[in-house]
Amino acid sequence: MNVLEIENLTKCFGEVRALDNVSFGIREGSICGILGPNGAGKTTLLRIINGILTIDAGSVRILGEDASIEASRNIGYMPEERGLYDTMRMQDQILYFGQLKGGDKKRITKVMHEYLELFNLKGQERRRIKELSKGNQQKVQIICTLVHEPKVVILDEPFSGFDPINGQILQQILERLHRDGTTIILSSHNMPAIEEMCSDIVLVNHGHILVSDSMENVKEMHKDNTLLLTTSTELSIPMLVSSGTVSAIEPIENLNWRRGYAYRLKRDVSHSNNDVLDAVAMQSQVLHFEEALPSLKDIFIGYTKAADMASES
Repeated sequence: MNVLEIENLTKCFGEVRALDNVSFGIREGSICGILGPNGAGKTTLLRIINGILTIDAGSVRILGEDASIEASRNIGYMPEERGLYDTMRMQDQILYFGQLKGGDKKRITKVMHEYLELFNLKGQERRRIKELSKGNQQKVQIICTLVHEPKVVILDEPFSGFDPINGQILQQILERLHRDGTTIILSSHNMPAIEEMCSDIVLVNHGHILVSDSMENVKEMHKDNTLLLTTSTELSIPMLVSSGTVSAIEPIENLNWRRGYAYRLKRDVSHSNNDVLDAVAMQSQVLHFEEALPSLKDIFIGYTKAADMASES
């Protein structure tokens, strides 16, 4: 079941088509990354989902309802442009946003203190927003987004301003929400975090959807028979090439500080991975073997370059 269904969505600003006949869905309980270069249409898309912007054509349904301000009560949305009130105290700010989304004050207060504990903000509840560091303001913004316990969480550049430790805390919180069944939508340029966390991705460029699929399927589509291998003793590269199982092989730096000799090789398309392993095993003990899948960064760059070239032609 999809919590978000978008069909033939078009949004224009004057003569500029920010979104052009966009269609895709997001699965319930998934963590979906919405990616795209600057100006691709991501922010416009997120604002429409939240009922902040109206559409020119098509439909947007979230949790079975047409996108609207009322429907957005089930959504926790943190925009890239932060919106805290500098002179308000931290706890008042969080309670205000939680109740604005229709949350019960008693329940919101309990959840707020849980998040303050997780983000190491306990005891600072009465500090004004302007007195906080940028990182702590970011924590408050995230708590404001989550405190009413929404069914769908949308975070635009959530890792901005976080050091690695606080980035890890946020990641753990999102993983906990995911285990509890919350659907999470992330828009970020932090490719490693998106790649590690997301089960699905949607790639947007020039107002069009370039790909919408599971991370697993997208990586499978772009793999190129490259294998990574570590052996206990050095291989004879000419001997392995003469076996016909590989079309190319090169020594590389050891993978993850493993002992032995590491290689990157290209499997011949007429042979299987087992054929390669058999040929290698005739020379040395295999310590590590894996199929090299392309990184999300490489896939992202490949799609956007192809789309840019197509738009110019």
